[in-house]
Amino acid sequence: MSNPAFKFDHVHIISENPHASAEWYVEMFGATIAADTIARGAPQIFVELGGMTILIRGRRLGEDPAAPQPIRPYTDFSSHNAWGTDHFGFMYRGDLTALCDRLRAKGVRLPVELKRGVNGSLLCYVAAPDGVSIELMEC
Repeated sequence: MSNPAFKFDHVHIISENPHASAEWYVEMFGATIAADTIARGAPQIFVELGGMTILIRGRRLGEDPAAPQPIRPYTDFSSHNAWGTDHFGFMYRGDLTALCDRLRAKGVRLPVELKRGVNGSLLCYVAAPDGVSIELMEC
């Protein structure tokens, strides 16, 4: 059993345009903006999706964020080929093929197209704003 003293709280994304990024999650996935604040001089937006908080904030004074590397497919896996967080994922209850068709129609890029994962489930990767990669897995 895992340690019950811990509960997952959020993913924190630094964004060049935090309001546009937050709206992307609302438009593409039906997320909800729970709060739109300012913290340490930068916009900080709390986006809720699938029971998880995605905290999206702008650049703070003195920061100079490096550009992220895009995710790319290899022979039998996908990777950003960089240390640190590679992606985060959501289980999707529904027809993932139909969802991907709707996302593509809205201009969303899938750097890793629909395929079967190691456990046989259907999955893909979505290119989100700010170089973020999101794995979607059909359940």
